[in-house]
Amino acid sequence: MHLMAQPNVAALLLGDGMLAEQGLLSRVLATAPESAIGTRMWRPASRESDKAVRAYGKRLLDILELPLTLVAGKQNELAPRELKLAAEAHQQWIAFHDHVEHDLRDDGPLWAIRGLGNKIPEIVVRLSGVLTLIENATAQEIGADALEQGIALAEHYMAEALRLFEATQADAELVRAQALARWLVTQWDHAVVGLPDIYRRGPNSVRDMKTARRLVGILESHGHLSRIEGGAQVGENYRREAWEIAGREARE
Repeated sequence: MHLMAQPNVAALLLGDGMLAEQGLLSRVLATAPESAIGTRMWRPASRESDKAVRAYGKRLLDILELPLTLVAGKQNELAPRELKLAAEAHQQWIAFHDHVEHDLRDDGPLWAIRGLGNKIPEIVVRLSGVLTLIENATAQEIGADALEQGIALAEHYMAEALRLFEATQADAELVRAQALARWLVTQWDHAVVGLPDIYRRGPNSVRDMKTARRLVGILESHGHLSRIEGGAQVGENYRREAWEIAGREARE
C-alpha cells in the first residue's frame, strides 16, 4: 500500500508511542522529501522520461499478465515458488544483519528506531526480491547486485526514519498543544485552569498528568498560559498548580 499524508497528520501517526509499541510503525517505510513548491518552473517534457515510464508500465503489465502458479488440481489456491538468496548475496545479507544488530544496542545509533531496525533485514530481502522479479519474473534466486540495491533502499529508509522520528516527536507535541490551546479558549469556562482540569476534562489526546504537564509547559513557553504562584481557585476546586489563560475572562 502506498499512502500519502499531510505533514500534521503524518506527525501524529509517526509520533504515536502506542502505534510504535504495537509494531505498526516498524512496518512502514516512510519518506518525506523537501517540498519543491517555488522551484517547479515550467519545462518541456523529457522524451527519455516518457520512454522510461512507458517501459516500466509495460514491464509491470507483462508481469501481471503472467499465469498464476496454482496448487495442482485447484483453481483458487496459489503455490508461490521459493526465491532464494544466491550464496554471495546470502553472505552480504549476513553482514548487513550483523551491522544493524550491532547498531540496535541501547546506546547505538538505531536504538530510537529499533522497531524498524529489528525488521529491516527481512525488509531488505523483500525489496531485493521485488527488484529481482521486476528484472526477471522467472528468476530463481536473488543475486548480489539486487541485494546490494535492496540494502541501499533500506539504508535510505532507516535514515529517513531517524530524521522523521526526531521531527515528529516535536511536531506531534505541538499539534497536541495546539488542540489544548483551542480547547481552553473555546470550551473551558474559566480564566484559570488547573492540571487535573486538563487531563480529566480536556481534549481526548490529553488523558494523563504527565502529558498534561508537558503540553502546559509548551503553552507556557509560547505565552498562552501564565503560572499562578501558590495555586488558585478554579470553580469549586482549589488547584495547587494553576495557570491563567492569556486573553481570557471567565464566562458568565
